[in-house]
Formats: sequence, structure tokens, C-alpha cells
Amino acid sequence: MPDQEKQWEDWKDSLARMVNIGSKMGLGEKTINNLAYRLGNWLAEHIDPGSREQRVIKELWDVAGEDERRVLAALIARMVSDGRRQEDMVH
Repeated sequence: MPDQEKQWEDWKDSLARMVNIGSKMGLGEKTINNLAYRLGNWLAEHIDPGSREQRVIKELWDVAGEDERRVLAALIARMVSDGRRQEDMVH
């Protein structure tokens, strides 16, 4: 697997673990989405994207308004949690 693809998969796995931990702690979807939004703001301000995929997300984040950022954060949280559930079912 090329380096950038592995980095993208590792990033999604890290986010999936965080979403999973939040779910196991009893956090609801709305709370997880709010945390994802806050994390997205922090990442956009402080972290340089390490892959093409992360760069696309940052560019979308930069042009989005608050409501659109909240939708993007919720979609990313859903993407990684759905991916984690699929992997858990396979193992």
C-alpha cells in the first residue's frame, strides 16, 4: 500500500476509534457530531493536511459556512463509524 494511502487509512482508523470510544461511553450521535465539528475547527487551524484526501477535506472546510462544516463533520464521523462497523463484522 502506498504511503499516502496508508496514512489516509490510519487517519480514518484513528477517527473511528475515537467515535467508537465516544459511543461506548454513551455519547449520542449529536454529541459525537459536535465534538467532530470542534475537532475539525482545531485541525483546520493548526494541522497541515498530510495526504491528498485530508487536503480536500481542509479545502472543503475552508470554503464552508458553519452549518456546512457541521454537516461535513457529521458525514466524516458517520463514514469512519460505518467503516469501523463493517471491519468489526468481517473479523
